[in-house]
Amino acid sequence: MATIGTARPLARSELPGDTATLARTLIGKLVVRALPEGLVSGRIVETEAYVVGDAAGHGYRGMTPRNRSLFLERGHAYVYLAYGISYMLNVSSEMPGIGTGVLIRALEPLEGIEIMRRNRGIERLRDLARGPGRLAAALRIDRSLDGLDLCQEGPVWLARDDAEPGEIGESVRIGISKDAERLLRFYVRRNPFVSGPRSLNEE
Repeated sequence: MATIGTARPLARSELPGDTATLARTLIGKLVVRALPEGLVSGRIVETEAYVVGDAAGHGYRGMTPRNRSLFLERGHAYVYLAYGISYMLNVSSEMPGIGTGVLIRALEPLEGIEIMRRNRGIERLRDLARGPGRLAAALRIDRSLDGLDLCQEGPVWLARDDAEPGEIGESVRIGISKDAERLLRFYVRRNPFVSGPRSLNEE
């Protein structure tokens, strides 16, 4: 299975073993999705870290059948359904047995844009993957992908190319009430594909 252009799979050895550092490192990297119609990809422009001891994290109270993929070695997919409506794509982020992860919050669409438009049922490029639920819908990500190794080519994987991500900002996370003051959201400043209110995108 060929990767897109100059992109190549992101090796596990390239993923830092610290969750917040990984969240920052993933900015500018690619998510690639193989679909029957072709490859779809986007550049990661926004992430959130859910670290050790984080009351907002799904692994805070321990492993369950729902969140066990979060406890895999860093670089695996943890996919869950939020509020019974939208799937969320996360990357497990530390050693096996530690339930931490990085939420992929927004992508800048690169390849397979027409496929994304059909998946979302909208035309506006800026809104295809601006937000975690939107990007999962655009890439047709669901629980069937939960637990996949994102460091090798398959139905979905992480990749890198030679592009520089741009200036990275940080802010509080969006839509949480526990540990809400922590600066664990990372994003590309002045990028139109980043989600959230303008006030959080100027930090």
